[in-house]
Parts: sequence; C-alpha cells; structure tokens
Amino acid sequence: MRYFLEIAFDGTDFHGWQRQPNASSVQEALEEALRLVCKIDSGIVGAGRTDTGVHAAQIMAHVDCDFALEQDPWRDKLNSFLPPSIVIKSIRQVQDDAHARFQATGRTYKYYISLGKNPFAVQFSHSLHRTPDIAAMNEAAKLLLGTQDFQCFSRSNTDVKTYICDLKEAYWVQEGQQLVFTITADRFLRNMVRAVVGTLLEVGYGKRAIDSIPKLIASKNRGEAGASAPAKGLFLHEVSYPEALYKS
Repeated sequence: MRYFLEIAFDGTDFHGWQRQPNASSVQEALEEALRLVCKIDSGIVGAGRTDTGVHAAQIMAHVDCDFALEQDPWRDKLNSFLPPSIVIKSIRQVQDDAHARFQATGRTYKYYISLGKNPFAVQFSHSLHRTPDIAAMNEAAKLLLGTQDFQCFSRSNTDVKTYICDLKEAYWVQEGQQLVFTITADRFLRNMVRAVVGTLLEVGYGKRAIDSIPKLIASKNRGEAGASAPAKGLFLHEVSYPEALYKS
C-alpha cells in the first residue's frame, strides 16, 4: 500500500530535503525514523527539493508499506522519534501509483520579510530596515504570470530538461511590520523563488524598472537577475494534488 506523509519542518539545521553524503537532510531523518519505528526500508519520495535553510509548512512524500500506516499510533510514534524540527502532520492512503513529485498539480511558496529588527523572527524571515515600494513590486510581479521560460531565475548548471513553468500567482502583502510574498506555479526551478524575491526587491528599491522584467526573462541569463534572497525567509507553503489520488 502507498501512503502520503504530510510533513512540516524547520530547515535551519538541515542541508535541504534531499539525502546526501556527509550532510544532514530532512529525507534522511524521516527515512531513519521509518526504518527504526516501522521497519520500512523502501525509502520515501518527496514532492520536491528544498535548499539548505529553507523551511516547509507543508511538503508531501510517499512511502510504500504492507500495513495500515495511516493509523494515529504510527504517526505519533514516528513524531516521538523525529527531531523537534520535523513533524508528520498526517498520513493518508493513496492510489498505488500515486507519486508525490510527478502528480503534484501546484506548489505555493511564501517568503517572509521583517521590516526592522525582530528577535523573534530571526530564523524565519529576512530583515529589511527600509520599506520597499510594494505597489511597484506587485506591478513587476504581474509580468511574471503565465507560462514562460524562467531560466534567468534558475541556478546555473542544473539538470532540468526544461525551464518552462506556469506561474499562476505572485503578489506581495504587508501585514503590520511584515511583508509576505506568495507565489504559486505548477513547478519551480532550483533557487527560483529566492531569485525572484531578490529581483523584485530591486524594483522595490528603485534599482530596476518595472518594465525591465520581460527583457530579463527573455535574456535567460541568471546573471541579469537580482541576487538570491536569504534562504531563512522561504517556506514551501502548500503542495496540491487531485483529490482522486486519496483513498482515505
């Protein structure tokens, strides 16, 4: 039977989601818990990678086993073994061919910025001491929408077959002394959201014109985009799937 694990984690102490030699990862911690607690050695497949220091309010992963893993005692036992920075929020049985990565229909990220110094948000937001022009950044963000080649925002030398993404929403809101950027697409490239945030902040500070965004996208040149915003402000917020994938 196949199950989807709904997971949240604080990425501060991890070198991203994906298992790798000589570095701690979220995937490794989860697989170790499944092996020791549930005697599952098959490994897990996540909805995607996150970079070092990036957090997740929700990420999905699938795992195969031959017993009813969705029962609460298994979730609770796994959570008691996992480090405090990782939690399994829910476990649901899915169709036997359901795939956490390839069948996701949408992914939403949020990027958090603190306006001024906030000691309670140091690990989870990027601090700015001047408020950028939010209206200008939202006008520039509108130019990102649609199905486009976003190579200019991708990490160099990545192994993807295409840089085409269908970007469905991108906007900033101010909530008190915090700025929140929300961006949703069918898929994202490595480092894409942080590069987009860095580029839009240049617009917000008058270092880049709003109407320069289409030319930037057409350039397909990462060197033309802004510097990547720090990882600690970025959260994978939600991953969406067709409801028909779920059995329970």
